[in-house]
Amino acid sequence: MLEGKKILLGISGSIAAYKCAALTRLFVKAGAEVKVLMTESATAFVSPLTLATLSKNPVHSQFIKNEQGEWTNHVELGLWADLMIIAPCSANTLAKMAHGICDNLLLATYLSAKCPVFFAPAMDLDMYLHQGTQNNIQKVIGFGNAFIEPNSGELASGLVGQGRMAEPEEIFEKTVAFFSKNLPLKDKKILITAGPTYEAIDPVRFIGNHSSGKMGFAIAEAFANAGAQITLVSGPTHLTALHPSINRINITSAAQMHQVVMSHFKDSDVVVMSAAVADYTPVHTSSEKIKKQGIELQLSLQKTTDILSELGQQKDKQILIGFALETENEQAHATEKLYKKNLDLIVLNSLRDKDAGFAGEKNKVTIFDKSGSKTVYELKPKTEVAQDLLQHLIKLLNA
Repeated sequence: MLEGKKILLGISGSIAAYKCAALTRLFVKAGAEVKVLMTESATAFVSPLTLATLSKNPVHSQFIKNEQGEWTNHVELGLWADLMIIAPCSANTLAKMAHGICDNLLLATYLSAKCPVFFAPAMDLDMYLHQGTQNNIQKVIGFGNAFIEPNSGELASGLVGQGRMAEPEEIFEKTVAFFSKNLPLKDKKILITAGPTYEAIDPVRFIGNHSSGKMGFAIAEAFANAGAQITLVSGPTHLTALHPSINRINITSAAQMHQVVMSHFKDSDVVVMSAAVADYTPVHTSSEKIKKQGIELQLSLQKTTDILSELGQQKDKQILIGFALETENEQAHATEKLYKKNLDLIVLNSLRDKDAGFAGEKNKVTIFDKSGSKTVYELKPKTEVAQDLLQHLIKLLNA
C-alpha cells in the first residue's frame, strides 16, 4: 500500500504524542520507510526509544554535524521525504510554522522540506478556538500545507470539545489517499484466481496439483499496491494476503471456483486467471473413505468447466489475462490458447525451466498479447514477475 514511500513524522509537545506509536506502526506495516523528528518537549510524552524501535530508524531531535562540520541534517531530511506529517502539531509549533520561526530541528526541517506537508493540530478547546490559533491554521494552509482537522471529545483538561488530534487510523487513511491519487490502477476492480483446486475422491483423498498460489498472491499484492480493489479467489494454500484492498474468497474445488468467478465477473474491469484449476474431477465422490481392496482402483473422471473459455465468450469490456503452464511446444500451445479463449494477454511458463513453475519463489515467463507480440523475461522472483505483468496491464489500459 505504501511500499517504497518515505514518510517524515514530526512530533511536537502534546499528550497526543502517545498516539504516534500506533501511527508509526501503521505506516511501517503498510511498507513505508518512516523517520521520526521530535521536539524536546515531545520526548516527555513518548519515548524516542519506542519510536526508534517501531520505525526501525533512529529518532532525530538535535542538529548534527556532517563530515564537513556543517549542520545539515534538517536539509537532508527535508530532501529525503515524500511526505512530512506533523502530528501532533501543538499550538506553539503551529504558531512558529505560521510565522517562519525556526528554533528546533522539526521546524528547520519543515522550512527545508521539498515534499507536501500534513499537519494535525492537538490542543485544549480554548486554545484551539482562539482567533490567533484559527488565523495560524489558515496561514499554514495558505502556504500549501494540508490540514487534518482535530476531533471533538474529552480533552486532557477535562473539557469536552474540538482539539483532540485525529486518530492514527484517520491520518493513515489520508496518507494512503494522498499516495493513491496517482496510482495507475486506482478505482479498478480486478478479479484474480490463485492456487490449486482439490477434487474430492472421498472424505480423505483428492485429485490436485503442486500449485502453491505464490504467483497469484504476488500479482494480487502488486496490483493492490497500484491502487486496485482486488477480489482474490484462492484454492487451498497456506499463504496470506495482507493488503487491505484484497478481498480473499477461499474455495476448494473447480466447481466452487467457477461459481465464485462467474458471480464477480461482470463487476470486474480486469480478470487474471493464474490458478491451476483441475481439468478433470471424479464422476462420483464417495461419502465414506474408500477402503484399500484389490490391486487396482479405477476412477471415472469428467471434465471440469473451462472457466477461462467461458469468460472469454462472455467478456464485454473486461481485460482477460490467462496463464499457460506447458511441457512441450510451449509457445504454440500458449498462442493457440490466447486466441481460442479470446484473451488479451497470456503468460507462459514452462516446467522445462529449472527453478521456475510450481512451489518455488521464482518464475521464468513469456508474455504474449493478441497483437502477436511477445516479451521474454529471465528467471526472477515471482514478485518481480508480478511487476512485469502490471506494466503490461497498464499499457493495455492506456492504449
